[in-house]
Amino acid sequence: MSDDYLSKPLSLAPSAGSDEHKPSSRFSGVTSASTTFASPYLNYDPRFLQQAQPEFIFPEGATKQRGRFELAFSQIGSSVMVGAGIGGVAGFYNGLRTTKALQQTGKLWRTQMLNHVMKQGSGTANTLGTLAVMYSGFGVLLQAVRGEDDDINTVVAGTATGLLYKSTAGLRKCAIGGAVGLGISGLYCLVQLARANAASNGNSGMKFL
Repeated sequence: MSDDYLSKPLSLAPSAGSDEHKPSSRFSGVTSASTTFASPYLNYDPRFLQQAQPEFIFPEGATKQRGRFELAFSQIGSSVMVGAGIGGVAGFYNGLRTTKALQQTGKLWRTQMLNHVMKQGSGTANTLGTLAVMYSGFGVLLQAVRGEDDDINTVVAGTATGLLYKSTAGLRKCAIGGAVGLGISGLYCLVQLARANAASNGNSGMKFL
């Protein structure tokens, strides 16, 4: 066997006089001009793989991409973190007032400040976390029963959360808790409705969190 091919540079192009390496298309609709784009190895036209429109996981026109069950985890975690932050700030303020009134300094002052911040921060975090768990549970249950997720579920879940949270404090406080939950959930629905109307009207100056 001759070793002349070792001295020649490597080339993937077929020789001029040979037809055995020419690609052949398996598609009857591909013309001779389009065969220049065909792969000599997999024998297909890459243009057939191009998509005319992008594909999405969620259907077009969907208002929400996640249900209440998926949103419950982020809502509960966010409520705990917000409660810890608010309670920590309030505890720090109360600790400053208490230590100043008692004229405490040094290690005693640091210990008292740390106790106030941790105690009030954890208490507020537990309260908001419990409310978030109740609200998410009612929301998921209503969505499963009614088969849809709308503002009615939000209002009913908020009212039920207030009623259940204050159910052991007497009838009067239970009614007050339900009214507070109804007011907060109703205000949230109104804000979302105003935001949707502003977005549909193209008013970019009206923004809500």
